[in-house]
Amino acid sequence: MFASRGFRLASLLASLVLVFSMATVDQAEARRGGSFGSRGTRTFQAPAPTNTAPMTTPPVQRSMTQQNNAATPAANAAQTRGFGSGLGGAMLRGLMFGGLLGLLFGAGFGGFGGMLALLAQVAIIGGLIYLAMRFFRPSPAGGRRATAGGPSVNAYEAPYRDNGPAASQRYGAGPSTTSSRKPGNPDEIGVSQADLETFESMLARVQAAFTQENYAALRALTTPEMMSYLSEELGNNATAGVKNEVADVKLLQGDLSEAWREGNVEYATAAMRYSSVDVTRERASGRVVDGDPDRATEATELWTFTRPRGGDWKLSAIQEA
Repeated sequence: MFASRGFRLASLLASLVLVFSMATVDQAEARRGGSFGSRGTRTFQAPAPTNTAPMTTPPVQRSMTQQNNAATPAANAAQTRGFGSGLGGAMLRGLMFGGLLGLLFGAGFGGFGGMLALLAQVAIIGGLIYLAMRFFRPSPAGGRRATAGGPSVNAYEAPYRDNGPAASQRYGAGPSTTSSRKPGNPDEIGVSQADLETFESMLARVQAAFTQENYAALRALTTPEMMSYLSEELGNNATAGVKNEVADVKLLQGDLSEAWREGNVEYATAAMRYSSVDVTRERASGRVVDGDPDRATEATELWTFTRPRGGDWKLSAIQEA
């Protein structure tokens, strides 16, 4: 019999497995990635590749910045993912939940006729939602292009500033980099040698403050958003009974990815390859649970700094290259 007890039980179990597996995947995707913070209007754009980080670095994945749906192709894709998302997905899940309740209490989906009625309801509701989405969707002419407010990340190679020997040594600018600079320089604010030295200094100072769990120092070096993420990580470590220690931070190579201005606020993203001794210890015993205290490892990251014009730089985003 189509609506037999065994069939209803099997359908219920299969549906529950599907629902919970979908929830698990969503949760895993939400936690994936090692980049967080804000790059202003470029938060959801990939930074310009550089010699230090030549591969395309994905946009920031965890951010409090509101994403303009007309600003990026990814947002447009998310807007039109289909019936399974947004309001349509919620209503469809409601219908499925109603069907599950029917199975649970022995009514099934109402037999073959009930199944047809359910499909008819889904089709009608889906059609109404599709028409509503078409009606309320903003006109493409009113949206901004993905590269509005900045140059295309593929339109140039990594720039270097000719700021003397110190800059060449730390930021990987060889003797011929000035002549190799191409049109479309992404440095729109004129990052100086002093700024580059500040970025290098902050690389070590932020790591030291994090290791010491010095919240006051972190607050002085980072934006409130970045402070919230770092505080969350420190809290998670404390809850797990461990402590992360990063020592002997040395910048090996670095270069400027892009720098721009938004109103009275300036941003600069620098790619930095550095070495450090990174270990995680058990708080109670000091036992190393991750990392090697006797061996330095290398990492390449893009750090974005921001400041009000004429003010002090603060760390606003970190992205793994």
